[in-house]
Amino acid sequence: MLEVLGLDAQMETVYRGILRQPAGGVDELAQRMGLTETQVRQGLDQLVDLGLLAPSRETAGGLRPVSPEAGLEQLLRRQEEDLARRQHELAIGKAAAARAIAAYADLRPNTEVDGAERLVGLDAIQSRLEVLTRGLRRECLSIMPGGAQSQASLDASRPLDEAALERGIEARAVYQDSVRNDPATLAYAQWTTEKGGEVRTSPVLPPRLLVFDRTTAVVPIDPENSRLGALCTSAPGIVAALVILFEQTWETAVPLGAARKRAPEEGITREERELLKLLASGMTDEAAGKRLGVSLRTVRRQMSALMERLEATSRFEAGLKAAHRGWL
Repeated sequence: MLEVLGLDAQMETVYRGILRQPAGGVDELAQRMGLTETQVRQGLDQLVDLGLLAPSRETAGGLRPVSPEAGLEQLLRRQEEDLARRQHELAIGKAAAARAIAAYADLRPNTEVDGAERLVGLDAIQSRLEVLTRGLRRECLSIMPGGAQSQASLDASRPLDEAALERGIEARAVYQDSVRNDPATLAYAQWTTEKGGEVRTSPVLPPRLLVFDRTTAVVPIDPENSRLGALCTSAPGIVAALVILFEQTWETAVPLGAARKRAPEEGITREERELLKLLASGMTDEAAGKRLGVSLRTVRRQMSALMERLEATSRFEAGLKAAHRGWL
């Protein structure tokens, strides 16, 4: 009952026993209380430390119990003093942290100008994403092109995504269809859906995009050169346009669990159709693979299968036959 004041059950038993019958040695106290002599001695020492036992004026070397009124009031006063000291230390710590943050802000090369911040380096981007994710209130929208995501990227994202999803944040993400062929990225996407997020895929995606609560967006400065860093912006016009881009992409994507079927009347998948369009536009195999998030080898294998299905001996003939069938 007195644990909140620092007395455990054993100490309280010893204190009650001495209050009932102050006289008697350690062995007698142990017998009366059903404790060992060692337990009684430990309890007596702790009660002295708490001020609930004081030297006796009648018995030399003896102890007398301090009345509960005086003793427990002293414990309460001591706890209040400890609480005030901790609050003072907390206030000092907060002030020191504020000064440190201000000092670090002055040293940081990534500074905000007119609602936009250029983030240079993976550490700067990761730090900003951590702050934005912790501050999420409603939703997070993301477009993740490039097919297979690096293991380092997945490992860095998992704790942030997990914390947000556990808080009930609505998370919608669009990956490229090619992630279905990468076990690690596919497992991560499936884990996201199990945690309550929504994931869709599309054969071709716009550049990488993250939008937090429709008020802040993070996009690459140059999608072709990630080393240039990312742009974090809260400019309403830019964020609104990026949200529209996401919603348009989301509407044309398919849920992760949906099978990539080939319609019997068409005889071609979405990925194959996009590949044909990209190559027909004059894009190289390598560039088309980058847009689709697949390897050069995969592009050539898919194109070879298409040519065989179309019974074409050249890519030019394949293009003509594909157009004749309405695939282009």
